Amino acid sequence: MKHLLEIHILQNFAPSNLNRDDTGSPKDAIFGGVRRGRISSQCLKRAAREYVRNHPNGLPQEVLAWRTKRLVQVLVDQLEAKGRNKEEARQKVVQALGGMGLKVDEEDKTQYLLFLGKQEIAKIADLIHQHWDGLVAPQAEEEGAKKKAKEAKKAAKEAVSVEIKKALGSVLDGGKALDVALFGRMLADLPEKNQDAACQVAHAISTHAVEREFDFYTAVDDLKPDDNSGADMIGTVEFNSACFYRYVAIDLEKLRENLQGDTGLMLKGLEAFLKATVKAKPSGKQNSFAAHNDPEYVLFTVRQEADPRSLANAFEKPVRPNRNLSLTAASAVRLEQKWRWLEACYGEAGKTFRLNAPEIDEADFRRNDKDENQRVGEPVADLKTLIEKTLEAVRAQMGV
Repeated sequence: MKHLLEIHILQNFAPSNLNRDDTGSPKDAIFGGVRRGRISSQCLKRAAREYVRNHPNGLPQEVLAWRTKRLVQVLVDQLEAKGRNKEEARQKVVQALGGMGLKVDEEDKTQYLLFLGKQEIAKIADLIHQHWDGLVAPQAEEEGAKKKAKEAKKAAKEAVSVEIKKALGSVLDGGKALDVALFGRMLADLPEKNQDAACQVAHAISTHAVEREFDFYTAVDDLKPDDNSGADMIGTVEFNSACFYRYVAIDLEKLRENLQGDTGLMLKGLEAFLKATVKAKPSGKQNSFAAHNDPEYVLFTVRQEADPRSLANAFEKPVRPNRNLSLTAASAVRLEQKWRWLEACYGEAGKTFRLNAPEIDEADFRRNDKDENQRVGEPVADLKTLIEKTLEAVRAQMGV
């Protein structure tokens, strides 16, 4: 990548079940021949998107996106706000979406989740409002026979004029939505409107082996008579506790391209996303476990003309705690050893900044790192400074 920003995080979660599989168990994976705790990339991206949406960051809501099957309802609400009749608006919306090649079912939902910028959605509503009289539903079929799905889709497209179809198609440009620009999208029916992601997020894996554990719980009826003993509900919840390695790579040039060349929005969006990546936590079973643990070690690095470089293989051999170092600190030692080895072999160094908690003591770190006394990256005191220095490096590297 011409301009690359990478994130390396070590985050130790207390007992929790943050990301469940189809059986309700915490997700895991076999890595280095042993079972590791795992948090999926989709879960981490969702948490980051929600954090950006719900925390003040200076970004207007218009530069974010919705992932939804309920596009019809959103458009109808916007058309109602413009003074249009609700039922008539619903018919026009279904017709317009059909003209775009997006089928709507009997419940007014699209066939699959659509990832659309709020500005794109607003433009679709404006075009329907503008071309209101030109949107006419296709005539009922003779003898009430049902067409096949493919034929119905074709009929819907043909019922919309070429002018309106062209106008509707032109609005699907990403809408300068930050989350679409970062994570990309696939529209199965409109492949020409797909957008390649500027950001790659790895599944988080534990730096050490994990064991599956079970919490047996009971619940008692508060109004049960005193002479009636025993629990009224019993069950089990599976959980684990793990120090996770997390990795993210961002193609900065691709991000700016996806945001239609808006450098200011790219930098403001990066600021919000970097904070969200560090601070956001998955919500799974948090009411039961309250595992609200911030990362204790964060590296941001900005590199030029470089390939993405995950450090997951630093933990191919599972980390073990010792008398001097916790799992997190021992993992940090292992990560920096791998960093220096890869840089010695392949080069491609960049500007790197390091934030780590006081628990990872410098003296202990050096005593346990036999390879080198030189730490990785420039140390910073807090997250705000970490983000500021990283954005300065991005500006300098990209000349903005």
